[in-house]
Amino acid sequence: MPIYSEGTHEFAERVKELSDGRLIITIDSANKHKAPLGIFDFVKSGQYEMGHSASYYWKGKDVNTLFFTTMPFGMITAERFAWYYYGGGAELAQKVYGQYGITQYPGGNGGNQMGGWFKKEINSLEDIKSLKMRIPGFAGEVMAKVGATVVNIPPGELYTALERNTIDSLEWVEHAMDLRMGFHKIAPYYYTSWHELQVLACNTWSTTKRLMNYRKTFKAS
Repeated sequence: MPIYSEGTHEFAERVKELSDGRLIITIDSANKHKAPLGIFDFVKSGQYEMGHSASYYWKGKDVNTLFFTTMPFGMITAERFAWYYYGGGAELAQKVYGQYGITQYPGGNGGNQMGGWFKKEINSLEDIKSLKMRIPGFAGEVMAKVGATVVNIPPGELYTALERNTIDSLEWVEHAMDLRMGFHKIAPYYYTSWHELQVLACNTWSTTKRLMNYRKTFKAS
């Protein structure tokens, strides 16, 4: 996927360079493992040693993981990193993930994201009650409370779902990413955000001795 996939490849290259070629990371796309929302389980089970994703997809696994990506009406990017590095966030993250044999570390930030693309204009809460919308995390629960039908669809299926009327609206990232996905061709109404004032992606890796020997390399990368 444009932009996001570039970051994971850059991470792998930095790890290779900083480890003097001793650690090579092979990146598999969702087309190979067929479960783009299953990174948590992949790393936990050892099927993959590392994964890159966003923790709001794991609400059903452990709701506490959501605090390490984004929350509605939450922190902006600068506040998020200040909290993580200097306000105890990193320690809380290791407490949450450590019980699953996983170590977590920030893997990029998407910044303030938009509120989504809609096929029809939204003028009131009544307009939301008839919507079927793709929106993950606690933001999805907020939309469900005001009457929307909320679904979680992998990124690679979003355009088709919108085109075929499987959903009426969706939120993805922001202008640069959304335009590449082509959502504006189908859903002409675009609204500002309240639910994702920043989105912190995360790198997760299993706490095996082999990988923990390189934890400083991962953090520096």
